[in-house]
Amino acid sequence: MKILYTATVLSHVCQFHLPHMKYLQEQGWEVHVAAHDNLAVKNGLQLKYCDKFIETPFSRSPRSPDNLKAYKQLKKLLSEEHYDVILCNTPMGSIVTRLAAKKTRKQGTKVIYMAHGFHFYKGSSKKAWLIFYPIEKYMAKKCDLLITINKEDYALAKEKFSKRTKVAHIHGVGVDEKRYHPATPEEQLAMRKAEGLSPEDFVILCTGELNENKNQKTLISAAAQLKDKIPNLRVLLAGNGPKEQELRDQIQAEGLEGIVKLLGYRTDLEKVVPAVDLVVSCSHREGMPLNIIEAMLCQKPVVASHNRGHDELVREGETGFLFDAGDADCLAALLLRLAEESELRKTLGEAGEAAARPYAVRSTREELSRLLNELTS
Repeated sequence: MKILYTATVLSHVCQFHLPHMKYLQEQGWEVHVAAHDNLAVKNGLQLKYCDKFIETPFSRSPRSPDNLKAYKQLKKLLSEEHYDVILCNTPMGSIVTRLAAKKTRKQGTKVIYMAHGFHFYKGSSKKAWLIFYPIEKYMAKKCDLLITINKEDYALAKEKFSKRTKVAHIHGVGVDEKRYHPATPEEQLAMRKAEGLSPEDFVILCTGELNENKNQKTLISAAAQLKDKIPNLRVLLAGNGPKEQELRDQIQAEGLEGIVKLLGYRTDLEKVVPAVDLVVSCSHREGMPLNIIEAMLCQKPVVASHNRGHDELVREGETGFLFDAGDADCLAALLLRLAEESELRKTLGEAGEAAARPYAVRSTREELSRLLNELTS
């Protein structure tokens, strides 16, 4: 069997799909990837478990002529390779792929679209519904299976798209429990030392691209309120992106040099997550956030903003706490409480590990494998 993964940028495939690709290769599948290679700015992120990579000039901008080039290139590729399955991801990557796959579907190729989070959802803007919903509705008939990775999107897709295509749900793309798991006190101390942290530091980690959606500015504002209240407060921001300079300016303006540290893009967060005291995410929108699952598998309590991905994972007062995105005052109060209550952190972390197990890669690869078997049998 031969499968093609497509996405607008290669970093998406490397960040989210490698565990499943590894599993498919182990099961005898030939795995190809078509995407625009952006790994030069991703600090060591590598493509693995791939038999063939095809550089494809996708663009995130719908107006870019590069997407027409990508469409023509994909049509040629699909006519030559005769894939059994195409699994497409990301908004523009999936649209271009599904359009290019029209002929090959008639010849028996099965096309899967994995939605990592619809742009229209409960609470999203009317503009998002007016623009993105009609596009997704139209494109739904151009695939054989639409996979959603959170329960809210699954319910919406079943209601709106099930007459156009088959709709299924899996528990995200999976987190590797061999990488993310609780560490011993000795291991945690060694990890802290490697990051220049002391045993006495109270360490908060926030992971994600430095962009408007991830909203790290709210965490920086909360840290400004807490710098004189939590001794040895340390905030680590892992990621890179367009808002980096703006965040650096905010850190300086708030007098947080030495407290808030930008780690840059990291591919070894399994050496950081177990060493921190808790994990924060301030995103406005999430489909199924891996950073939250990683934290929970490491028994770390989570403080996260309300959105469909966070709301599905975080059980209020049981595995962590939720707050409204942008509410720095509420976030600061929650962080202060957790800094003062070590037993609560321990209780939340232990409950979180149990709650995260269905989202581990061992579970999700079985779900995906079952869907592939049903589709190709």
